[in-house]
Amino acid sequence: MPFIGLELKNKKMKYIYAILLFPIISIAQNVESTLIGPMDQPNNIHYYLNRVAVELTAQSLDSINNLSDWEDVKALKRRQLVDMLGLSSYPIFEPRIQPHVVRVDTISEENFDIVKLYYESTDDLYVPANLYIPKNLKEAAPAVLYVCGHAHTQKHHYQSHARALADQGFVCLIIETLQRGEVRGEHLGAYENGWFQWYSRGYNPAGVEVWNGMRGIDLLSSLKEVDDSKIGVTGISGGGSQSWYLPAVDDRIMAAVAVAGAGSLEGQICQNTIDDHCDCMMPINTYQWDFSDIGGLIAPRPFVIAQTRHDGYYSIESVRTLYEKVSKIYGFYNAEENISMMEAPGGHSYGENEEMRSPILSFFLRELTGKKVSPEEIGALDISKKWSDRDLAVYVDGQPKNDRTLTIQETFVPKAEKVDWANPDELFKYRDSIKGELIAQTFAAFPPNPCAMEGRKEFSTRNFSKYGREIYSFVPEQGWRLKVDLRRTAYPKEELAPVILVLNSPNQGKWASSHLLVGRNKDANVAYFNARGIGETGWADDQQWHIRRSAAWLGRTIASMRVYDVLRCLDYLRSLKGVDPDEIHIAASGEMAVVAAYAALLDGRVNSLALENLPASQDVKGEPNGRGPALEMLNCLKITDIPEVLTCHFPNKILFIGDPPEAYDGLMKTYEKFGYSDSLIKLEK
Repeated sequence: MPFIGLELKNKKMKYIYAILLFPIISIAQNVESTLIGPMDQPNNIHYYLNRVAVELTAQSLDSINNLSDWEDVKALKRRQLVDMLGLSSYPIFEPRIQPHVVRVDTISEENFDIVKLYYESTDDLYVPANLYIPKNLKEAAPAVLYVCGHAHTQKHHYQSHARALADQGFVCLIIETLQRGEVRGEHLGAYENGWFQWYSRGYNPAGVEVWNGMRGIDLLSSLKEVDDSKIGVTGISGGGSQSWYLPAVDDRIMAAVAVAGAGSLEGQICQNTIDDHCDCMMPINTYQWDFSDIGGLIAPRPFVIAQTRHDGYYSIESVRTLYEKVSKIYGFYNAEENISMMEAPGGHSYGENEEMRSPILSFFLRELTGKKVSPEEIGALDISKKWSDRDLAVYVDGQPKNDRTLTIQETFVPKAEKVDWANPDELFKYRDSIKGELIAQTFAAFPPNPCAMEGRKEFSTRNFSKYGREIYSFVPEQGWRLKVDLRRTAYPKEELAPVILVLNSPNQGKWASSHLLVGRNKDANVAYFNARGIGETGWADDQQWHIRRSAAWLGRTIASMRVYDVLRCLDYLRSLKGVDPDEIHIAASGEMAVVAAYAALLDGRVNSLALENLPASQDVKGEPNGRGPALEMLNCLKITDIPEVLTCHFPNKILFIGDPPEAYDGLMKTYEKFGYSDSLIKLEK
């Protein structure tokens, strides 16, 4: 591009000319800039997400060096997985009564019966299933739970697997998922519907499927035909991921085969295979795990990771990475022979010619019955669909009354209850409590050791503000260098002055945030800040869907990353000359008003907030294409919601620009009850 009348194509020459001409430019513009040259951080969201994915895959199980290390953390990690699946309020580790079962009909085959049934996994949540029971059993038999993938006719599509198991003497329970069985519930919340609030709720359909699977094992364990000490699990795709989750959570599962159910985060994010995956394929990643952490919890029980080499959903390399990492844990138990990786040619399947099916059956015969039958002896399996979808249907007269399958996402993970505080001390205790929970559950991806900010002045001028303007930059987190534009509108640099930090919003015009000052720039200096993804670090709207999903799989969200940026900006501002560290105020609108509220809560030193267009809640649906406000923060609705977060700002001042939603009536009543009505100010837009 032209530079002072010269066309310089050599980057090095451009930089030399910039240095040579710097004094002339500085004098001409009357600035005190300390930098001419490129930024030293990529400031690219895709670079950042890829780097984080690589780091999380690398660090998975990396600190575990021996069996003692693993045994020290195993119970905690199992509880963490239960939490990430949204199952903390369910009796996972406690005795449970057997599920209520309704047997509808029986189909009689030569070697087995198919019992059509459904069971109640929790109140008014029913699971359609087919139970294959071999005939002429002389003693209790081993059993396999077959968990369906994302096929559109579940029990029908996967029936040949259950038939093959039953022919070999296994009891097999094949259960349908929420999404594509006889009742079509939801798996594709964020993926297809724009329900990114699932992340805020700590909800993932994988958790419901795990619970339904565990209740299926409860059912199997109650049957006289089943030896409950010999239970296995298997499935492909969505059923493959369940075949990781279930044995990791449930010790009753003695052998598992997961087919095409997981790849490393490095593979998923860097190769963009995440874009083709259902939401159920990764838990709410609160603790920033990779699937190898889940696999470690299966050790030392027999486990097969089965994967084709040309799967469009998982690269074979990403699956081999998991196998290698999980094998380390098996090695600590001296049980390397209990984990194996089975590979075959083909796409997302059991292999081009179904060649993995006989070895899988051979595995279950060996591990659950003690019989050594080679795949060659088993031979090719019948993969026909003998029975129609209608033949195998359970709900022949309609689904059970009050079945919650279609709406389970609304209630499966309990939301935080609304709170009414009797006095300020109760409110302060609540504030301290939710801060701790949010740090652990919502903002766990904040760097444990903040990097050096490497602050520097980028530009200064005597124009545009009464006492001058300076643009500074700092590094909030590796990968980003962000700018804050400090305008000394009321006080010179030599005087310690209050500062209003204005948080610019995504995709807004140059001066669109200035009205948030509502005239207060006469009494304070002003700093404009662009968190990541805003201004010159922004990204295209059509990338928002991918970024929101990828970030969540990596244990963070756009909003939580911006909260961190604001916290670091507050720290940096307090280090600048002429800024009173105890007199910083924040002004923001829309989704950035939510960021401001959480940042003020975590910072604890912000004096006042001026907020416009406040959302009533973070429990709101978004656009299916992922565009629009990104309000979600992992698990926050299990802990609190925006009105309560703002109430924790008490007794400090809050200015509402325009009328806030009715959801904030409780905040106003609290301020009034505690005698601080004057600290709430409503201003016309």
